[in-house]
Amino acid sequence: MVELQKAYEARAKKVNKVEETKAMQTPKEAFEKLEYYAKNGYDSIAEIDKDYFLKCFGIYDKDSTTAKKFMLRVRISGGHLNALQARVLGEVAKEFGQDYMDITTRAQVELRYLDIKDMPTIFERMQSVGITSYQTGVDNFRNIVNDPLDSYGFDNILPSQELLEKLQSKFLYNYEWISALPRKFNTAVTGSISNRCNAFGHDCSFVLAQKNGVYGYNMYLGGKVGKIAKSADIFLLPHEVEYAYDSIIDIFKRFGFRDNRNKNRLSFLIEAVGMEEIARAIRQNAGINFATAGETMTKLDFYDSDHGKVQLRDGSFALHIVVPSGIFSGSDLIEVSELSQKYGNSQVRFDVEQSIYVMGVRDVGMILKERLFQRYKSVDSVYKNHLIACAGSQHCPFGVIENKSDAVKMAEYLEKKVPMLDGRVRMYWSGCVKGCGLHGVADIGFEGCKVKIGGEMEGAVNISLGGKLTSEGVEGYTVIKSAPLRYAHLYVETLMSEYKRVKNPFESFEQFNERVLKLYTPAFIGFMMKLGAYLREKNIDIEIGFSEKANTGRNEEFELFEIGRKLYYKLSNQEPYSAYERFTNALKNEKLQNIRSLVPNIDENLALMCERILDTKEQNRAVVFSEVAEFITLF
Repeated sequence: MVELQKAYEARAKKVNKVEETKAMQTPKEAFEKLEYYAKNGYDSIAEIDKDYFLKCFGIYDKDSTTAKKFMLRVRISGGHLNALQARVLGEVAKEFGQDYMDITTRAQVELRYLDIKDMPTIFERMQSVGITSYQTGVDNFRNIVNDPLDSYGFDNILPSQELLEKLQSKFLYNYEWISALPRKFNTAVTGSISNRCNAFGHDCSFVLAQKNGVYGYNMYLGGKVGKIAKSADIFLLPHEVEYAYDSIIDIFKRFGFRDNRNKNRLSFLIEAVGMEEIARAIRQNAGINFATAGETMTKLDFYDSDHGKVQLRDGSFALHIVVPSGIFSGSDLIEVSELSQKYGNSQVRFDVEQSIYVMGVRDVGMILKERLFQRYKSVDSVYKNHLIACAGSQHCPFGVIENKSDAVKMAEYLEKKVPMLDGRVRMYWSGCVKGCGLHGVADIGFEGCKVKIGGEMEGAVNISLGGKLTSEGVEGYTVIKSAPLRYAHLYVETLMSEYKRVKNPFESFEQFNERVLKLYTPAFIGFMMKLGAYLREKNIDIEIGFSEKANTGRNEEFELFEIGRKLYYKLSNQEPYSAYERFTNALKNEKLQNIRSLVPNIDENLALMCERILDTKEQNRAVVFSEVAEFITLF
């Protein structure tokens, strides 16, 4: 592991401030003061404990958003809960946390508005049913995710929850590992064909695979926000997984970078030495010559929430409960617990889309008559079935937009403006660049940012398209940067109107993106989204959308000329030039007729834009969309 040592030494000349803080005491010392803090109140808590050490146990100081209150992030291993655990969590939220609860994108929950005086009692209540919040924050192993239908689903080949718990046992409650890593470490394990746990979005993933007719797991490494994990070219039999995991976490602990916190996730170590060197080190460190990768079998998307239920192996159903943006309550979870006992097998599952499954339901019709389903649906609208939103500025100091309410507002706007019955779109919202809302792998992703309008800063989003959970996962591509929230819904309305108009029956947005949108550059798509919004806002009744056959070859200059030509014709019912040679006028001496003479009272911005795109002199024409975007701005 010489190369790893060299890479580490090259970055070991200094350590970041968090590493300096970690050297001041141990997490155990901080946790042992919890009773003292509970008795003596918020003001007795040491700053380094509020800022770092209590986070090792999932206790987050939220004084900046809710005075002297705390958030508690609760570990739900694989998203799996039994009815008793669900009830106790609900009771804790109801009794101590204003009955509020967030379901997260790691299939766990966050309780809010908690007082430090209640923390020992909360921990005792949770521990009595086998729930903990240990190591759910800062430089620790975060909640390991799994398929919520593990061992029950028809598409589950290798039940993996027992394996997950074995991996978890290596670090959970183990003070040798608490706060010992250079940065957080996310893990996934799935033995299913369908990807219900964002399997390729983690630092380390063990994903269903087959080699030589034998099922096992392929190992993927280096995933994080903005980056899909890559194959380590390692195939593992189920009993080998723990040895490979021991090896990679030891490597990360020993050689992971501890200088720049923005560049010290596992992916940066992999970049420094290469995946081949990492794979070689894993084998050497484990003392096992693991086989090379087999064929990854986790390739399919999941459609449970589009149907509201999915049949399980024993003939019962997993009933889906859509929780838009993950906003839930303790009372709701108590009710879910009761329904799981009354109608199901007393098992509840959370998923990474912030929703819930009640497992083992035999009488779907009867459970849907229960009061809970007056507030939540098993099948919601196209825009809410797969809606994710992280905490946002209301609850997170990193959030730059409110996010959860923004996501719900947009979904409800689209429900009214572009209603659809058979579509499928995954809209994921992150309140900031950290990406806790998984926006990078969404069909339509939203990343919170700020934009200056009229000298004042206001909330905005970067909009991306084309993220994938299928195959081995794909990060989306940006189409609009810094779209003000007050206009973003109008841009997305254009896109969804085109999806509805052009899509084939039951075609998902992912399939629509592959079949139609991939024919165009991201700049063209973003421009069309803005153009459609501008035309509607100005009450200009013309349609210029996406064609299912494009001959512009994803060349922005050609696309721009084509859109200018189509716009001129739609407005005037006349071609700007009499003949074309590819994407310019064939007769070089022919002059562009002033569109104002053809269209009385034409919108001046559209007239100027047509002139700028179609100027008789080619050297004067706009060749990229950014040159004409100002003509259709709404602000």
